[in-house]
Amino acid sequence: RLLPRCYHPHRATTCRLSRPTLNPTHHTAAPHSSLEKIYSKLAAKGKLTEDEAAAQKSDALSKVVYSTEMEALADCDLVIEAIIEDVGIKLPFYENLGKTVKPGAIFASNTSSLSIGIMAEASGRADRFVGLHFFNPVQLMKLTEVIRTDDTDPKVFELCHEWTKSVGKVGVSCADTPGFIVNRLLVPSLAQAILFVERGDATVGDVDLSMQFGAGHPMGPLHLADYVGLDTTLSILQGWVDNFPDEPAFIVPESLKAMVAAGHLGRKSGQGFYHWEGDKRLGPASESDDKVAA
Repeated sequence: RLLPRCYHPHRATTCRLSRPTLNPTHHTAAPHSSLEKIYSKLAAKGKLTEDEAAAQKSDALSKVVYSTEMEALADCDLVIEAIIEDVGIKLPFYENLGKTVKPGAIFASNTSSLSIGIMAEASGRADRFVGLHFFNPVQLMKLTEVIRTDDTDPKVFELCHEWTKSVGKVGVSCADTPGFIVNRLLVPSLAQAILFVERGDATVGDVDLSMQFGAGHPMGPLHLADYVGLDTTLSILQGWVDNFPDEPAFIVPESLKAMVAAGHLGRKSGQGFYHWEGDKRLGPASESDDKVAA
């Protein structure tokens, strides 16, 4: 994750493990594009001049080394993984990472819902493994959840807390529990909002308006589910249901399954509970729902 200069005092190696067909320059494109957007917005809002934005972007990029080879991480002090949320992919990744990176390095996963403990075990260094869960958009959201397992060395845990402060974040501590703090409270509430509409108890617009103006939320739960991705929401809920079948808070709405199966994933596909044009949310997708949340 690349952040503005005031939040990015460290040198970083960005490693994107490539497929054989990957363009060799493609792994540098995303960070450059992300930083371009960040600094352009800072300049547009008057927080930086055009010259300051260009200089700070250049400075941030100068601290980043790009690679498609895991061996480039061998001498890193802290490795933060942010690959696809699939434990079947993460476990062999950590097995290889543990054999590649120097023994004193700390590993951290940016997972939002998977068990830190099973990844820590796969890495071969469970005492030097934590969760560091950032929130999107990373350059704006201040919170980072710092997750410990029963095997995490307390000194390593404290060091990771200090690191989050050094990059301008507010760190909160949590045990290795499903969803940690934010998603454990948030995602079941999204499921309940979906069930509300599924039962016909209220419209999409009225559910979202209620949580905005009744609970002070910046956006309603169905708007948020669309923004995050209905496929992502389904993946989290289904994983919890499969792994914790006796937990009554974990439930998968049938309408959510149907929407994902139909390719209606929310913002990323252009339609979910709402219609979307890029990042711009339009009206509710349901013809019967003629109210639009603010």
